[in-house]
Amino acid sequence: MIRKIIVLMFSLLLALALAGCGSSPTTSAPQEGKIQVVDDLGKTIVLQQPAKRIISLYSAHTENLFDLGLEQEIIGVSSKETYPPASVKKPAFDYNGDPEKILAQQPDLVLIRPFIQKSKPDFVKALENANINVVCLYPENFSRFDDYIRKLALLTGKETVAEEKLKQFHQQLDEIQQETANISPKKRVFFESTETEYRTITPDSIPANLLQLAGGINVAADAKAVSKESSIASYGVEKILARAAEIDVYIAQSGAMNAGGSPASIKIRPAFNEIKAVQENQIYNVDEKLVSSPTFRLALGAKQLARMLYPEAFDKFTQLPQQTTLSRQELAEMVVKYKHKEFFSPTSKHYNRTSGHLYGSFVDVALDHPAFNYIETAVQAGYLEGAGNKFEPDRAVTRDELSQVLFLLADLKDTATDVTIKDISLCEKPRIVELIVKNQVLTLDQQKQFNPSTTVSVQEALAALNRLQQL
Repeated sequence: MIRKIIVLMFSLLLALALAGCGSSPTTSAPQEGKIQVVDDLGKTIVLQQPAKRIISLYSAHTENLFDLGLEQEIIGVSSKETYPPASVKKPAFDYNGDPEKILAQQPDLVLIRPFIQKSKPDFVKALENANINVVCLYPENFSRFDDYIRKLALLTGKETVAEEKLKQFHQQLDEIQQETANISPKKRVFFESTETEYRTITPDSIPANLLQLAGGINVAADAKAVSKESSIASYGVEKILARAAEIDVYIAQSGAMNAGGSPASIKIRPAFNEIKAVQENQIYNVDEKLVSSPTFRLALGAKQLARMLYPEAFDKFTQLPQQTTLSRQELAEMVVKYKHKEFFSPTSKHYNRTSGHLYGSFVDVALDHPAFNYIETAVQAGYLEGAGNKFEPDRAVTRDELSQVLFLLADLKDTATDVTIKDISLCEKPRIVELIVKNQVLTLDQQKQFNPSTTVSVQEALAALNRLQQL
């Protein structure tokens, strides 16, 4: 009897096993691992430990990995890197090329974005077939940015760093929003994302959110996306011109991926002279890397937009202590604000330069220096210079140095006034000092001496800028 029962049970188990082999399970058994992340394609990636050999094929991923402190773990990047400067020195890989080049590096993580998956599926499949962890991430709208950063951090063991970075990021955005909250009336803006068909941005896109934080009103808030999950929206010249009188500021994105027109080209477009912003010369370019690329520099992009919309609030000097000696970093900030210069953002071509200062190469001005963007912008614009690989941000500014900067800020005219400068021979550039004094931008002392080596206070520099502005 017992023997029959055993045979019956065995037959039943065998039948169940055969039935299982004849059908495909609807879900796979969960994989075991210390780290599990679901990417933007719905794929679950399992790692036993944080990634240590990373190849990033999208510049935003690269930039964020650097910000999380992963420079040593990055063994390869895309061929379109521009920030941080150290990323340009990493080995470059191209998803248009042979996947074997990536496989040869034996990465434990390859980061891509949906565009790569859609345009080069065979390339991605080749990596996956070689058991490479390929993770596809891209936050199409602003609300998904934090989650995106946290996924990068989880994959790389940088959760604590990420939370601190996100905290600082949102604090910076909150400060800008608080500054613009009470400004009235608000500027109405058209944001041109691409020159093709005069497209704009979707209302939930990253640049649309930054524009709102910066205190701008998007006149194209009714725009519809050109495709699902796209941040680019159709609009067209007819709708733009229909709202010509409403547009206080016209902002066009610049960059390699999606670019609008330049201020010069926008001005000469047919019928665009009807647009209020064109009539009032309120046309600007903003680098797509600062307003569309999902990185922590979006905070800088929001500040850039705010400076474009409300220069009287964001390009003021009142926060500088008036009586203190002017430092070179403070002079850089003054210059950028006085000229309302957009913050410099490097392109890939910039790093091909063989002479002059390369972005981020001052050894005494780190990327996280509070005046980094003002210093780089002033130097790249030619208003200030470094001494070799140093900028000396804390060094006091002399009257001689200030005179040269003031000369570059305005088109000074020679006057018929005769002036005697007794210590003119001590000045580095006598002709410039003479023009500055003739135009009464800086004055002589009672002994008719310029005192070129004397340091300048913040108050004296501001007074000189005010006089320069009145010429």
